Amino acid sequence: MSSSGRYWGQGWRRVMLANGMLVYPGLTAASVPSHVHGAAAVAAYAIVGAFTACYLAVIAAVAAGRPRRGLLLAGVLGALFAAELPFLRTDAFFLAVVVVSVLAVLRREWTGPAVLTGALAALVLPWAVRPWHTGPGYFQAMAIFFNCLVVAAFAEIASTNKALVTAQAEVERLAQEAERNRIARDLHDLLGHSLTAITVKSRLAQRLVAKDTALAQAEMAAVENLSRQALADVRAAVSGYREVTLAGELARGRELLRAAGVLADLPSATDVVAERERELFGWVLREGLTNVVRHARATRCTVTITADSIEIRDDGRATGDNADGKGLTGLRERVAAAGGAVLAGPLDPHGWRVYVTTGRAPEGNQEPR
Repeated sequence: MSSSGRYWGQGWRRVMLANGMLVYPGLTAASVPSHVHGAAAVAAYAIVGAFTACYLAVIAAVAAGRPRRGLLLAGVLGALFAAELPFLRTDAFFLAVVVVSVLAVLRREWTGPAVLTGALAALVLPWAVRPWHTGPGYFQAMAIFFNCLVVAAFAEIASTNKALVTAQAEVERLAQEAERNRIARDLHDLLGHSLTAITVKSRLAQRLVAKDTALAQAEMAAVENLSRQALADVRAAVSGYREVTLAGELARGRELLRAAGVLADLPSATDVVAERERELFGWVLREGLTNVVRHARATRCTVTITADSIEIRDDGRATGDNADGKGLTGLRERVAAAGGAVLAGPLDPHGWRVYVTTGRAPEGNQEPR
């Protein structure tokens, strides 16, 4: 969010709107000559000046996020208003407009009682105090009522905007966290597969170097290509562009299993899988075959693909790495985001199975045994 958005959302709009309230101390000061003269006029002006300074202090307290201090200063404003009544009588209620408005901002639950009390006082007090020789302060009562409603409405808008700014900041934080999780998951899936393949092919080349130099050189050339591809995959994951295809992962997986000495029973076609599912199944295949080579010590691996499911089985050993590793956790997150389900567990008498479906999960959602 821009700095101007934060500026308006975090209380400053309320402060700037509050500056318009200074017109009421101005009206009060303008009425002084028509009521008192001499020392009394000086006292009346001094009270208006103190009231204005106190009101500015309230604005500063609100801007600084110190509502309790603002509320204490509002009490001082009320006392200054009461002190001005003997001098300016009905016109002193212009100061009451400010007092009631401040209370409406600082304690919105007090808005109704404050407006009612202020408006009734402006109507009744000038009429009830006979020495004042004035009737009800209709204009002052209307000013208290309507001005307070406007201020309360703007205060509500400012609070809503502040809450919106907070919510947007939280959305940005969650988006950043999701992006970090995406990069971490993709790096694990991408590099786990590539580095496992590099390790397997490097070991194969070491075994072949004394028997078949040409074949060993071919394996090392494949290692070089894999390392380049891994670098490209990392760059793609960080930039957010990831192209994983089911057909490509079948080809890579067949080569990885061959290099690891695992007999591969993989489908040769992907037409049965819907286009929208192929990237997801490609990720499943990559993670599943990487785990077979890395953990299972298997001699055979079978992959079965249907329109809405993919299953990877091996005849190796089942270890805690298969069940609790970060790769399977990331795979569950990826599949869940696509609306699918993952079942993973050991086979009887030995082996491991990973089953992913984007259709209806098997009844009971039980891990295979």
